[in-house]
Amino acid sequence: MAKRTLTPTRDGRRVCNVNGNWLFPFGSCCRREDRTPCPNGRTHLGAMTEATAQERSPAMSAPPLRLLTAAPPQLFFTGKGGVGKTSLACATAIVLADARKRVLLVSTDPASNLDEMFGQPLIDTPRPIQGVPGLSAMNIDPEAAAEAYRARVLAQLDPDTTEAERATVREQLSGACTTEIAAFDEFAGLLAGGAAGFDHVIFDTAPTGHTLRLLSLPKAWSGFLAGNDRGASCLGPHSGLKMQESRFNAALKALSDPAMTAIILVTRPERSALLEAARTADELSALGLRNQHLVVNGVFHASLREDPLAASFEALGRDALAAMPEVLRALPSDEVPLRGFDMVGLPALRALLQPDAAPASPAILGPSSPPELPGLNRLVDELAAKGSGLVMVMGKGGVGKTTVAAACAIGLVERGLQVHLSTTDPAAHLVMTLAGDALPGLRVDRIDPKVETERYVERIMTTRGRDLDEQGAALLREDLRSPCTEEVAVYHAFSRIVAEARSAFVVLDTAPTGHTLLLMDATGAYHRQMVRDLEPRFPGTGRMVTPLMRLQDPDYTHVVLVALPETTPVSEAAALQEDLRRAHIEPWAWVVNRSLLAAGTRDPLLRQRLEGERRQIDRVCGTLAQRVFLLPWQASPPVGLSALRRLAA
Repeated sequence: MAKRTLTPTRDGRRVCNVNGNWLFPFGSCCRREDRTPCPNGRTHLGAMTEATAQERSPAMSAPPLRLLTAAPPQLFFTGKGGVGKTSLACATAIVLADARKRVLLVSTDPASNLDEMFGQPLIDTPRPIQGVPGLSAMNIDPEAAAEAYRARVLAQLDPDTTEAERATVREQLSGACTTEIAAFDEFAGLLAGGAAGFDHVIFDTAPTGHTLRLLSLPKAWSGFLAGNDRGASCLGPHSGLKMQESRFNAALKALSDPAMTAIILVTRPERSALLEAARTADELSALGLRNQHLVVNGVFHASLREDPLAASFEALGRDALAAMPEVLRALPSDEVPLRGFDMVGLPALRALLQPDAAPASPAILGPSSPPELPGLNRLVDELAAKGSGLVMVMGKGGVGKTTVAAACAIGLVERGLQVHLSTTDPAAHLVMTLAGDALPGLRVDRIDPKVETERYVERIMTTRGRDLDEQGAALLREDLRSPCTEEVAVYHAFSRIVAEARSAFVVLDTAPTGHTLLLMDATGAYHRQMVRDLEPRFPGTGRMVTPLMRLQDPDYTHVVLVALPETTPVSEAAALQEDLRRAHIEPWAWVVNRSLLAAGTRDPLLRQRLEGERRQIDRVCGTLAQRVFLLPWQASPPVGLSALRRLAA
């Protein structure tokens, strides 16, 4: 039996010593205020003050997650948007720092919200986190990384290079591909030993599609560089890339070494999240990254089984886990229960993996009446009255963008309109959401990066390569092997779809925020290039209409921001809205999705979440949105034509 003793700390509190390891302050497990030994006999971690943290043992006798039993130096958190990657990455970093490890937490997400999670501003170099000794955090700043990369490339130009030639190279380096490679260069530097002085580096990544692209870059660029020695590339002078080749190779080696790196697949007990996690596991394995660990976040057990919503909530999760794909069952795994509090701030982040240290939640007084907001049917009615146009559905990963986009498209078809429904998301969930159902008047496809790249390469070879000799054609095709070609190809496909909205409805289910911002960057870069090249030839004629100009036209484009009624999704949607406004694109409406408040529940844990929901809905209505539409939580996932039709009926 475990031996327990009481020991006073410098702040006057007493902590529990179990078999020689300091574990938790009294009252954090059993809520006993008399500080007598825990009657539950549980070995767990609780919410410690800084003083008690300094008194505990550096070893954890019972880590809150199996993955922390022998954690490698680098932990890489990835998964579908909205599954809790950032929360778990932050909580894991705190647990390791509390065990007297020196920890660096790094966000590779272009839409990072680490600043909000910790309540302090972060930059692109490590900053200590207040209240967590031993923990530092940083955001990889894509724009700053790209500017530094451009400076390095420009510095390699011949001293006799004219200013016009320098301007051309600078413009060539202004696209999203340069930003992506430059950000990866920062990431690769950390993987290749650039985080000296830290015991662990934890990467909080962008949603799956964007992250798979990031993880494929070491192989893609190493392969391109190995076969390209002609002295030029799509990113400017080739020496600028050759200089990085050793770092790319070192990054790939570190990623695939289980002694160095664990790749944490975060998911939720939901069918779509588990299927995407399975696909991700397969794709990671294909890249040689088999050092994977599964964490299922947000597992719910109803405490009031007669409550219909709670019972349905639990049953959905139970059924999804029972049908978990075999590739995930084979992985070592952990489960984290659903919490009743918002995952923002140190108390909440500590409590995520320390279940009995929950921060105080305000009780809801009176009935939990839903706000009086229109549903998705009203949104579709307003769109249908316009006759045609582009509808871009945007937001943080995991908020239900695909469901909203598909329901809007079906609703427009039901109102007698022709609709093209497509997606720019590399993870492409449309087919799963529609369940393979077809509907007359609805055309469904996706912008497939691989297909679009092949199409683009062949078009370039039959136009620019038409009159080249064999050697010249071979050199052109080799240059088109660059991973940057994919960015150009996807942008061209996006532009074609945008142009279709002149005479019909186009509904675009966009990628999660960070990936979409990169696409917007490409759109802006193309616009600047077109203005520079064509304006001198056609001054003041008004002949030029670029895709960016169509996106800026409020009569042509209607941006719908989707968010969950939680702090982080609303904050990220608000940040996206500001980014769009800087590009002179004004969002048309917000959709607040999966509202428990609108659905109604009496379950104690779920009711803890309702007051937070109410605050976020008031925030959206009061300061952020011109139009707000509300979708309640659905007892059955809205998959297939019938379910989606009901959302917009």
